[in-house]
Amino acid sequence: MKKPKIRLTLVDQKGTMGCHRGHRIGDTFDFDTERGRLCPMAMHVAFPYVDILRYGGTLPARPDGSFQFCCPDVDVINVFRIDVEKEEAETKDLPREEK
Repeated sequence: MKKPKIRLTLVDQKGTMGCHRGHRIGDTFDFDTERGRLCPMAMHVAFPYVDILRYGGTLPARPDGSFQFCCPDVDVINVFRIDVEKEEAETKDLPREEK
């Protein structure tokens, strides 16, 4: 089973200061290739959720179907959305029997 692609997007900031790591609303991170750019505090919170999704589990969703989490930095409280990019199932064209 191929692991789905996971994308993390900063969708809101609730605190009174700017992000110490410099993240801004709209920043998006591909978990496989860009997780090193993500703030370690946010990554620490995201990892268990990402791990569940990558291995076929589900998470409780918001009414709009999305899943969000926030970093633990009380000065900024970045809110991230997790998106799972589902890949189309691989299918093989099998020869059809002629009748």
